[in-house]
Amino acid sequence: MKLESPATARNREPIADVLARFLPEHGTVLEIASGSGEHSIHFATRFPHLEWQPTDRDPAALASIAAYQADASLPNLLPPLPLDVTKPPWPVDHADAIVCINMIHISPIEAMDALFAGAARVLPTDALLYLYGPYRFHGTFTAPSNEAFDQSLRSRDPRWGVRDIREITAAATRTGFGLADTIAMPANNHSLIFRRRPILPG
Repeated sequence: MKLESPATARNREPIADVLARFLPEHGTVLEIASGSGEHSIHFATRFPHLEWQPTDRDPAALASIAAYQADASLPNLLPPLPLDVTKPPWPVDHADAIVCINMIHISPIEAMDALFAGAARVLPTDALLYLYGPYRFHGTFTAPSNEAFDQSLRSRDPRWGVRDIREITAAATRTGFGLADTIAMPANNHSLIFRRRPILPG
């Protein structure tokens, strides 16, 4: 059964415009937490020169992705794979870029740490790790709506919440990533552009 996310219709084109600036010219893009699969269809259509690998931990999401894929018949859209970032090894051992949209605020902080750790295992030097969502910046929400959203998330699960850029970049640094760019997006969201740093000898 196909799932639908109203937010996807609003944000997919602004996200794609940012990705067009940073994705590689060829290779495989690993999408973490693909959800309904609507983003996967849009991005695979927008970037036909790239293989797009959707994943999710939820069987209902995987079924939705497969349903969208069957209708779209895109040659560069790979079958969805079950992937829980907290359970290595991942089913993909190499990717040329990783895209993760609206995941880290609806999962425990351990999932964010595991995302960076797993990305470090599968990405080459200088590869893109793209994060999109609402964030706090040095303890400050970018809008009252984001603060209300954070309270709503924490009421549903105290382990969830809008992450602060400081804890995100700390997790990135621990696993060999550097924050290359921060881009304001519609609806008080941001795109975070991380790059895999070279592994230094010794």
